[in-house]
This record gives sequence, C-alpha cells and structure tokens, in this order.
Amino acid sequence: MRKILALTPAVAVLLLFSSCCRKHAEQGTSNLPSKTGKAGPPVYIYKTKADYSKHVPVILSPDKQRVVSYPDVKDVYYQGELAYPVPLHDGFLLDRRGISPDAAFLTYTYEEYIQMTSVPSPETMMEYILDKDPFTALYYCGTRFQYKDLVTELNEKIDKKDFSGFEKRK
Repeated sequence: MRKILALTPAVAVLLLFSSCCRKHAEQGTSNLPSKTGKAGPPVYIYKTKADYSKHVPVILSPDKQRVVSYPDVKDVYYQGELAYPVPLHDGFLLDRRGISPDAAFLTYTYEEYIQMTSVPSPETMMEYILDKDPFTALYYCGTRFQYKDLVTELNEKIDKKDFSGFEKRK
C-alpha cells in the first residue's frame, strides 16, 4: 500500500506533463482532417502585396522584431531546383520553401542568395526585409499527402472560390 501511495504523485506528475506536451504540440497543428491520416509537408497558398516570388522568405518573431528562422544557402532548393513558389489561379502562389504567417521576404533574390559564401546574420537580415507584413491572403491547405494532383486540385478550389477545408491564416 505504501508503494502505491509513493507512486501516486509520480504518476500524477507524468500525466500532467504528458497532457501539457500534447496540448503544446497540438497548438502548432491543423484541425484539418488528413485524407490519408499521414503527417506531411504543409501546403500554404498565398497572395502578397507585391511580387515577392523571386525573393527569399524568412520567418520573423511574432512581434516582427527579429529573424527567428532562415534558410541556409543550400536550403533554397526544392527537388533540385530553386524553390520559387508555384503560380496558381487568381494570383495565388503555392509555397515550396516553408513560409508561415510570420514570414517576410528579403531583398535578396534566390539567385543572389545562392551566390553568397555565408548566410548573413539574423540581425543583418532584418535590414534587408522588404515588407514585415507581406500577405494579403494566406491559407493552410493541409499536407501534401492529402492530394493526388496538388496544383490541379488547388486551382479547382480557387476557381470555385471554395476555401472550405482550408484554414485562413491571413
């Protein structure tokens, strides 16, 4: 009986910890159901205030005061080519680099960025931000594994102006 009583606080702490971790992990995930039940690379479509499609995106802190994530020179490729977004209908773009609602675009184009011998510091990158709030529309559309023909299916939804099933992030 004493052993059971001694373990009770430890079990309670473990349950509390696992509950907190699960809740924290769920905050970054989507509520969208996956057609396959598999996790995968996120799909974002977006529009921007200006044409930033040739410019390297970085992720800013929520207060937009510092760069918290940026690609290495080798990381601006997608399947062997520069990770330019894919043009979709109605001016939407399909992200291939890894944007989020806190993304901003640098003055550096992909071509300029890959020529660098080293990546600028996050502090220096802040000086080269084109726009700290570039999006006019941003939707999370699930994961790539949910689609058989990603571009065609997204264009069909855009043409129908049917954004149901997408999470509006901006």
